[in-house]
Amino acid sequence: MEQDILNKICEKMRECGKVLLEADRSEVGVDSKAGHGNFVTKYDKMIQKMLEKSLPEIIPEAVFVGEEEDAHSSIEKGLAFIVDPIDGTTNFIRDYHMSCISVGVTKDGEPYMGAVYNPYLDEMFTAIKGHGAFLNGKQIKVTRNETRDAIVIFGTSPYYEELSRQSFDMAYDYLLKAVDVRRSGSAAIDLCNVACGRADIFFELKLSPWDYAAGTIIVTEAGGKVTTVDGGKITLERPCSIKASNGIAE
Repeated sequence: MEQDILNKICEKMRECGKVLLEADRSEVGVDSKAGHGNFVTKYDKMIQKMLEKSLPEIIPEAVFVGEEEDAHSSIEKGLAFIVDPIDGTTNFIRDYHMSCISVGVTKDGEPYMGAVYNPYLDEMFTAIKGHGAFLNGKQIKVTRNETRDAIVIFGTSPYYEELSRQSFDMAYDYLLKAVDVRRSGSAAIDLCNVACGRADIFFELKLSPWDYAAGTIIVTEAGGKVTTVDGGKITLERPCSIKASNGIAE
């Protein structure tokens, strides 16, 4: 039953992926939002509308929380969709091919299901609580690397310029301790890359729930660990910091 529901969610996400792949690069329709480098395109809005229409057909009782909304419903009780129609919008604008569609499902405010789809690579990451994590149907696991052997991915929290120096200070500290660092521009993809072993640690000092609602359950179901940067419990009700790892590399 749960897998059937997730399969239907993935079908809708693949339809949205076609919209990204077929986007008219001359008619992206970029608008600015609050915060440095925070953009929205007509395709963000289009995909959110598609999902806002189709996902409730799969779970009618679930509330819908999307990035491109001015007000959001409470997810404290019952089921909820937490959706980022395009995670990595700046990458999408520049045709950088590191963008994805992210759909998390919560149950009583806790992660329950998640799917992240990168249409450029045709990679669908999925997880259901208690049932493992998968990439295109094949089970994935985090690495067992220690910090000295780790690849570290980080986000710069670009909408919050007051966090810029701290973000790069942390990245530099990891650069001295680990193999190398990376920056992709999509937190959802970064989390999935930790889950499947392409990297060992990801951190960002401030993200919104739609950036990580799906990715965090994919990491944990792959055997990883997700906390705030200072080791606390993450929240899906409001923005927080995120640190995801294989549970060994610190």
